[in-house]
Amino acid sequence: MKLKNIFLLLFCCTISCTACDSDNNDNPVTPPAPVGDVKIYVTTGSRLLDFAQKAVNFSEKDNLSPRSIELDPTTRYQTMDGFGAAVTGSTCYNLLKMTQEDRTKFLKETFSNEEGMGYSYIRISIGCSDFSLSEYTCCDTQGLDNFALQSEEKDYIIPVLKEILAINPDIKIMGSPWTCPLWMKVNNLTDLQPYNSWTDGYLNPKYYEDYGTCFVKWVQAMAAEGIKIYSVTPQNEPLNRGNSASLFMGWKQEADFIKKGLGPKMKATGLDVKIYAFDHNYNYDNMADQQNYPVNIYQDAEAAAYVAGAAYHNYGGDRSELLNVHNQAPDKELVFTETSIGEWNNGRNLTTRLMEDMREVALGTVNNWCKGVIVWNLMLDSDKGPNRDGGCQTCYGAVDINKSNYKTITRNSHYYIIGHLSSVVKPGATRIGTNGYTANGLMYSAFENTDGTYAFVLLNDNSEGSKITVSDGAHHFSFDVPAKSVVSYRWKK
Repeated sequence: MKLKNIFLLLFCCTISCTACDSDNNDNPVTPPAPVGDVKIYVTTGSRLLDFAQKAVNFSEKDNLSPRSIELDPTTRYQTMDGFGAAVTGSTCYNLLKMTQEDRTKFLKETFSNEEGMGYSYIRISIGCSDFSLSEYTCCDTQGLDNFALQSEEKDYIIPVLKEILAINPDIKIMGSPWTCPLWMKVNNLTDLQPYNSWTDGYLNPKYYEDYGTCFVKWVQAMAAEGIKIYSVTPQNEPLNRGNSASLFMGWKQEADFIKKGLGPKMKATGLDVKIYAFDHNYNYDNMADQQNYPVNIYQDAEAAAYVAGAAYHNYGGDRSELLNVHNQAPDKELVFTETSIGEWNNGRNLTTRLMEDMREVALGTVNNWCKGVIVWNLMLDSDKGPNRDGGCQTCYGAVDINKSNYKTITRNSHYYIIGHLSSVVKPGATRIGTNGYTANGLMYSAFENTDGTYAFVLLNDNSEGSKITVSDGAHHFSFDVPAKSVVSYRWKK
């Protein structure tokens, strides 16, 4: 009997292992990445190459190419903080609808430095945003003793952030509020009458200190969950009165809030959190009295002492404003914190959007001194949600997940443009100069990473491919850059 049982056990194990082999054949293992001196990622607008991994070796021949771009490490610009997307309540809701296996796979593809794109910066809301599951703040009942993280943080945001941090512990996180608590709102800064609405209103100056304390409590509450906050902005889109949750905060009031509330409260508690002013559009929503918003704040020495720099969105105006602000205040930092795709700009058409978004958002902001680039929702569903009434009803995510199965994912332009930067340009990298070949439709930027590697990111917005040679002075290599493509390179010095 014992021998018979052993035989049956061995037989069953053999059948089980054969089944495993069959499953592996049905789901073939991803082929190993190409090997060479230079690691390369390529995406074409046609999706023929979909973040495809390539590799080339350094050339042993003399560099005689007329299409040669030379890196100049002696010319140094800004140090990079990172690249990423907003992890909103809607994003987390959709992620948590996925199976654990599928979600982990997607998060690794997105955030892992070893197995994915290496996204390195996240933006989250302090309280609700227009892509939340409800309107709320963390202190809806008057009195600071009532401050507490709410369901959206505890049940959605924090669990997802913990999964991301397990994959990439060095991820940077920015927080931005869409509104202060309603009990802190007034109708205007003259009458100071209560204003009980999520949309519009002003922060009552008598609550500057209390609201600053709310920021401190939020940072500390997140830290208690193991989530370190790297930076904040005092108000998302301070000139936008019409969002589902919003608060108007002109530059004079933001300067006052920073120097009388937010800054001193952060300093008093020893929190090492960067404060970025403004967080809105290049054109200041065409408001004459709000032009040069962050520079006006910098001219208030007391407020400026607390401010690391300014944050920008691109829903109005031109990215040349970044250079304008940098030239006026070269000691202050710049970050790009929000852009969206949607029905209005053919957002799911990669052929169109990959080129424009790489030019205007990714390389366009970095080449104008931005230390970080963050796009809007990381993930929305196939119905462009969940979203709030009064917020964007026509936005797409960096990726969209099929609502019928929460499994099938469509990767849009914003997913790729961030990935092409984050995969080769690591936090702490310095943007460096370049010399040599230029052409219409060609745009690029070069970086020196802290680990002894160079990174180079190139956009070819032409209808023809081009063989481009890149040289760092010690080595050079060539690669056939496809038409309408983005190519990222990384190699050891």
